[in-house]
Amino acid sequence: MDGTARTARTDGTARDSGKTGDVPTTGPRRARPLPFSPWHLLLAPLALVFATPLVWLLLSSVMSDAEINRFPPSLWPSRIDLGGYRYVLGNALFPRWFANSLIVSVVAVTSNLLLGALGGYAFARMRFAGSRVLLVLMLATMAIPFQLTMIPTFLVMRHLGLIDTLGALIVPSLVTPFAVFLLRQFFLSLPRELEEAAWIDGCSRLRVLFLIVLPLSRPALSTVAVLTFLTTWNDLSWPLIAINHDTQYTLQLGLTTFQGLHHTRWSAVMAGNVITVLPVLLAFLFAQKSFIQSITSSGLKG
Repeated sequence: MDGTARTARTDGTARDSGKTGDVPTTGPRRARPLPFSPWHLLLAPLALVFATPLVWLLLSSVMSDAEINRFPPSLWPSRIDLGGYRYVLGNALFPRWFANSLIVSVVAVTSNLLLGALGGYAFARMRFAGSRVLLVLMLATMAIPFQLTMIPTFLVMRHLGLIDTLGALIVPSLVTPFAVFLLRQFFLSLPRELEEAAWIDGCSRLRVLFLIVLPLSRPALSTVAVLTFLTTWNDLSWPLIAINHDTQYTLQLGLTTFQGLHHTRWSAVMAGNVITVLPVLLAFLFAQKSFIQSITSSGLKG
């Protein structure tokens, strides 16, 4: 009896110790991941710093001249004053300057998309004598500053009779080496099998380009469009040289002259700058995803 009891107690103790060993031990809790990238903790303050001038521009455009000239300056308008916008939009030449900038920018974007696609596809898919040399020479022109080419460009435009017309602003911007190079890089990342299948079906190179390649290249086309629009819209140095009459001014050139003539109306100057920045900001916001996608994928193949 005593042996049986001891055996039962021993077996019970062993089972109890086994049960105790089966209980999982709680380790240290893992930290919950952030709902955003840790880089945002650094980029968000930097974004606020870079956005400060834009916010100040917007706030100043709805201030009165007295508030803008006050020292220390007011950080917030006491009331919304749209006098600057009424003064700018009431100027007879301001809508004309806006239309001139829009015409030049739209034509430059359209021509860069068409001619840049043709040139980029030729460098990406066609092998002809001197293609590598031409590509290197084209890329070398991107390193030449505008100050070295503006006098020859002016002489060419004067020989063509385009000085003091919008044509003098459009012709030099019809196609840029950057557009050709960026589209070439993106075309290289596309599989050749799609084009070869179209060739077997009897498509020409132009049909392959416009029906197959370009629909797949929307990110790169969006990037070229946005960058060309930004460059042409914000250009000041070349219109300052090529345009003499105020009716042919672009918005940037007209705004500079407007600021010089009306330097005491800072609310009008700020309102004009807001109107100038707004199309550029909207263009970038609408094409932001395509812009990033194109930049990341165009460097896959060299």
